[in-house]
Amino acid sequence: MGGRRNLLTALPYAFRMIDLRSDTVTKPTPEMRKAMAQAEVGDDVYGEDPTVTRLEELAAAKLEREAALFVPTGSMGNQIAVHVWTHPGSEVIIEARGHIFNFEMGAMAALSGALPRPITTNDGLLRPEQVEAAINPKVSYRTPTRLLCLENTHNLWSGLPMPKGLKDELVAVAHKHGLKVHLDGARIFNAAAALETTAAELARGCDSVMFCLSKGLAAPVGSMLVGDADFIAEARRVRKLFGGGMRQVGVLAAAGIVALTTMVDRLAEDHCRARRLAEGLAELPGVILDPQCIKTNIVVFRLTRPDLLGDREVAPNVRFVAAMKAQGVLCGAFGQDEVRMVTHYHICDSDIDHALRAARTVLAAA
Repeated sequence: MGGRRNLLTALPYAFRMIDLRSDTVTKPTPEMRKAMAQAEVGDDVYGEDPTVTRLEELAAAKLEREAALFVPTGSMGNQIAVHVWTHPGSEVIIEARGHIFNFEMGAMAALSGALPRPITTNDGLLRPEQVEAAINPKVSYRTPTRLLCLENTHNLWSGLPMPKGLKDELVAVAHKHGLKVHLDGARIFNAAAALETTAAELARGCDSVMFCLSKGLAAPVGSMLVGDADFIAEARRVRKLFGGGMRQVGVLAAAGIVALTTMVDRLAEDHCRARRLAEGLAELPGVILDPQCIKTNIVVFRLTRPDLLGDREVAPNVRFVAAMKAQGVLCGAFGQDEVRMVTHYHICDSDIDHALRAARTVLAAA
């Protein structure tokens, strides 16, 4: 593994940052860079880029679907699906901490005129009875419910993977009531690794699925939207509507092919490091974290230290993040008391050790 990592990982900690903000910070591998430099290209808006075509065929095969579409971002992929499956004035059921609801800039309303109906859960997992209760009756004076959005893994719930059995139950309820189901599977290969199954199994039954190439799979840009041929044909039109039509984009698709063929099997390494990070953090005073809940590569924990580093005008988690940066570790703050750390391809065992030392130093100084 060491020879494949960015050369920066060989530098002393005094000269580099350990970046745990997200797995989106990964750099393309040498194999990806070579593939990008040698990529055969054409105009993808005309359907003439052979490398994009190969990537789309590979993505469809990975999820055992008819077709796939290369899109610039995961958010665009999600919003294309929302646009295809809804119409203005309809509702979208989603878990209250879901990415599509919290981090996509109100796009379902701005771009598609759709309204979210968020459902609060205790553990990030929607239950069939909750979904059924949230579906509006089909009467003229109620907003029609058109779509159920699922997320696997669930970002804000510490990268929680959704088991296949629960997904099947949720899909069954939605389809019984005539709803479509879109799966935000940005990290679906992480979920598959954690649950020891395949991405295809975790996506089966969903009417559309988006997954990212640019997170744990380390490609520089891009996500895939998959579904049946008719859905993808309409999605291609909506991609152009949203400004996502790309030209000689095979230089990016080439990296995506390498990502799908070389980076999936190593994701379990990230999960092991995240679990070790969580176990170390859970021992620190003021940290609320159950390491048993860390199943993939995302560690979210709460801080119960309003006195942290003195300045009560700034949220404790923001103060913690700033202090960690001074120790050479980057992480992210959410809300008033949550911190997120994400392991990825460029994080090694010694980085975890350093991050834990930094956290101990910061919390001891408070």
